[in-house]
Amino acid sequence: MSAPQWRIRQYHYLSQNSHVHPFLVDLWREVELATEGRVAATVTASNQGLPGSHLAIVDLMISGEIEAYVLMGGILGGKVPSLEIQGLPFAFRDHAQVHEVLDGPLGDYLQAELQAKGIHALPGGLLENGFRHISTTTRPIKGVSDLEGLRIRIPEGRMFADAFQSLGAVPVEVNVLKLYDALKNNEIDAQENPLSITEALKLHEVTRHVALTSHMWSGFNMMIGLKFWNSLPEDIRQIIERVARKHVARQRAHTDALNRALEGRISGWGMSSSMVNRDEFRARLREAGFYKRWREITGDKAWRLLEERLGVLA
Repeated sequence: MSAPQWRIRQYHYLSQNSHVHPFLVDLWREVELATEGRVAATVTASNQGLPGSHLAIVDLMISGEIEAYVLMGGILGGKVPSLEIQGLPFAFRDHAQVHEVLDGPLGDYLQAELQAKGIHALPGGLLENGFRHISTTTRPIKGVSDLEGLRIRIPEGRMFADAFQSLGAVPVEVNVLKLYDALKNNEIDAQENPLSITEALKLHEVTRHVALTSHMWSGFNMMIGLKFWNSLPEDIRQIIERVARKHVARQRAHTDALNRALEGRISGWGMSSSMVNRDEFRARLREAGFYKRWREITGDKAWRLLEERLGVLA
């Protein structure tokens, strides 16, 4: 194998034992082999050594100080508002529908929007995180009225804040690495995440109930700084995109199966679970003008492409 000509530093903010890290390791290892060593890559969990917010790290990628990052669309919305549409509450029916829509024309449009900001999003490179559910430290959530006044942790992202405010809750931004302690110390009453995150961060130790709301889907966009991407030879770019599709497909299947399996482990965690009427929650968002606001924010084109596949939402 030849000496590396290009080095790729892939960062992500999850842990090494997450449902993302090992698949990124496999992906870049295969790229190294397929390029006969012309590309060397490192995968760094928990953003180790990188300061600042997620969007500050995106800026590092755009400027070339790192090469690759993965991030939820809801957080990327601070740079490209249309990306928030990936997590639109109560829009998607299931995992298969999510990827059918976001790998199609809507996904192509979002990739073009990112490219205009100096970001190359890998085609078919949307990693799975899963549908998000609400777990609480005190009262269970059985209907939308149970959210009234609930202090719920949210990640960065305007849509998260607007959605939970519209549902009557009190959203509180907390870094995911500080979430366990915030729940343990009663700084917040609830958190919302896919069950895979609840397990990975041991949040079931500091919450008592989980409502299987499936209120938002979340995934991680695989991104490379456009300036660096354009410096790569065409054959290497093709290899990266081909290998990424393969390992993203593996990661999606694994994570979807993991989230479904974890539903059966909730009682073993010592937690109770409840189901909710999603239509009731969606109706409350409509009454609050949520969907009309977000049609304006994400833009008519993104919204039209979404509704062409899902039907009228607003």
